[in-house]
Amino acid sequence: MRACITRRLFISLAAVCAVLILSVPSEAQRRRHPRQRGYTKGEVNSIIKRVEERSDRFVKLFDKSLDRSGIDGTNREDRLNEYARNLEKALDDLRSEFDRKESYIETRPEVRRCLDIATNINVAVRNRRLGGQTERQWALLRAELNTLANVYGLPMIGSSAY
Repeated sequence: MRACITRRLFISLAAVCAVLILSVPSEAQRRRHPRQRGYTKGEVNSIIKRVEERSDRFVKLFDKSLDRSGIDGTNREDRLNEYARNLEKALDDLRSEFDRKESYIETRPEVRRCLDIATNINVAVRNRRLGGQTERQWALLRAELNTLANVYGLPMIGSSAY
């Protein structure tokens, strides 16, 4: 009888230990990515839509501003316009992958690519006078991209990580 009680106590204790041990990795994962909690795919979809809309407005203004700048007709202008086109393409790829995937976090590499490209544009906007309207549109787009960075636990545009 005593052996049966001891065995049950041992099995119960082992089960409690197993549950505690198995819960540690998931708790550690949550601590590594604290910004991922609380977002639904619908909320992230709304952020991506805002980024796409802001990007469309910015790219048009950016091109016009470069045409009116001192670098009009140069290789530098072509390269900057290419950055803007690359951002548009990266956002299209993000949209496509986001719509295809079940979990938004699976599109983290696509978001990272958008942020990498946006960092190059950020340097150009910061170093040039492109006009108030273009600079305001960039500030709005950059803010939306940084919101996306925050959702995915990535560094913000302009941080030393890029």
